[in-house]
Amino acid sequence: MNHHPEPVVTTAQGAVRGLRRQDGTAAFLNIPYAAPPRGADRFAPPRPHEPWAGLRDATVRGPNAPQSERKLGSIDLAPYFGTGWSRGEDYLTVDVRTPAAARSDLPVMVFVHGGGFVAGSTRSALYDGSAFARDGVVLVTLNYRLGIAGFLDLPGASANRGLLDVVGALRWVQENIGGFGGDPGNVTLFGQSAGATIVGGVLAAPEAAGLFRRAIVQSGSGLGAFSPEQAARVTSAAAGVLGVEPHVDAFADISDERLVAAATRLAGIDLRTATHHDPLIGLSLFSLVLDIQPAEAVATGHGSDVDLLIGTNTEEGRLYLVPVDKYATSTAKDLDDTAARSHPNPTRLVETYRRTRPEASFGELRSAVMGDALFGAGTRALAAAHAAHPGSATFAYEFAWRSHALDGELGATHAVELPFVFDLTHLPQLHGPAALLGPDKPPADLADRMHQTWIRFATTGDPGWDPYDTERRATMRIDAEWQQIDDPHGQERQAWS
Repeated sequence: MNHHPEPVVTTAQGAVRGLRRQDGTAAFLNIPYAAPPRGADRFAPPRPHEPWAGLRDATVRGPNAPQSERKLGSIDLAPYFGTGWSRGEDYLTVDVRTPAAARSDLPVMVFVHGGGFVAGSTRSALYDGSAFARDGVVLVTLNYRLGIAGFLDLPGASANRGLLDVVGALRWVQENIGGFGGDPGNVTLFGQSAGATIVGGVLAAPEAAGLFRRAIVQSGSGLGAFSPEQAARVTSAAAGVLGVEPHVDAFADISDERLVAAATRLAGIDLRTATHHDPLIGLSLFSLVLDIQPAEAVATGHGSDVDLLIGTNTEEGRLYLVPVDKYATSTAKDLDDTAARSHPNPTRLVETYRRTRPEASFGELRSAVMGDALFGAGTRALAAAHAAHPGSATFAYEFAWRSHALDGELGATHAVELPFVFDLTHLPQLHGPAALLGPDKPPADLADRMHQTWIRFATTGDPGWDPYDTERRATMRIDAEWQQIDDPHGQERQAWS
């Protein structure tokens, strides 16, 4: 018999009843932080949710943002992407996990999921925050608008609506998290991949100032935004697929189903312009749309009062090659083509990578160029921009533990750090020859140490190693052993700057 009553918290919109778990934590699922985005409101900034009468049931998972199912070749990424679209309009919601015992001063961590700006949700198995709650953190995960509704730059509509949703969720946290035991003065915003790029965008956004104290950027990019000119090409193509004018009035009546279907039909658009290369090298047609990159805005002083922990994985690019059988088969031409998509001086770029990796195959070199094009160069730019301000606290990491999935070739690839951060490496669906963590058991204490390090940073602003500055560039390399290294990729960094 469970004699504990289920926990109830009163928010600004009404009371919610959560779920008390056996492990001493409580979960509150599917709490709206903004009104349901319907019709034309899908292209407007988030608005407050209507209050509700009585007690709202927060014990079952809710709907998520409209999206198509994502697969990536032979690797099972269901724990990452989730199981696709769970329909329902009221999806601008948060899940909150908290220690069951009442407190009022706990650090708060707010997580923004990845998924290429077109997929993902709080429902994904990798984002179960119960280990954070067990260890004294109030963890908030959130859904935000994706794809056309979230990021298409549409005349007459607000830009970057998915990012505005994240800011709206941070406002909800400021107003309500005290009731869940959290300290609204100690909020850490963290995200991975597209979510990390959004965190960098929020760091640079004036409207988010004061809403959070720390930020963690896991495999994002401070150079990942499209210019308005690039975004206009995607908008024109989307309008063409839908057979309507490229204006918000024409999109307002189109169903979510049709918008999702149209997004999947956009492919092969060359976003290179006279002044900009494609920061996502063709992997996604959706991103932030900004006049200047987040790293450039941070260089002018935005977000310098926010403590920053930022890093990448050693072999990010392999996720985009190994599972689709393009790694071992890569040729010199493939390498040159990837470099040409990524950089204004591809010949010099390839020479640098050959010099720093003399034994590497074409697949290794191509993966390294892709990883830096997508994440590495933009991470270093954001770290340097933030660290350049006197008094700012910047810390860098590199996650180097290698998964032996897909015959040992997946390696320290994109997303492989997530189960360690969330202390979920025991999940059965992460293990096996085609699962993210592969057939081998990871080092016993690595998840515990990494998870505790993230919590330590969120609590104190210090992860436990030297700060990153623009001279030494101290970086913690995280593997079975942890090792602090100065400027671990200096030649590559210079090739991109």
